[in-house]
Amino acid sequence: MKLKTRVFELCNGKYRNLAELAQTMGISKDLIYSVRRGDRGINGRFILGATKAFPGYKLDYLFYVSED
Repeated sequence: MKLKTRVFELCNGKYRNLAELAQTMGISKDLIYSVRRGDRGINGRFILGATKAFPGYKLDYLFYVSED
């Protein structure tokens, strides 16, 4: 089982690009690109940043578990 996120779908239209999203989340551009590619897993900093960038969404919507 793997933790996945809807952050990348939600950022379309709200943020100009992933670099702006990373800045809002308070994480590095390298981390956000690595998570998107699947090279790195979602960590605590990413989760906290997602709640900052998308305050109107609950954690169980921003993140979900996949069987992949």
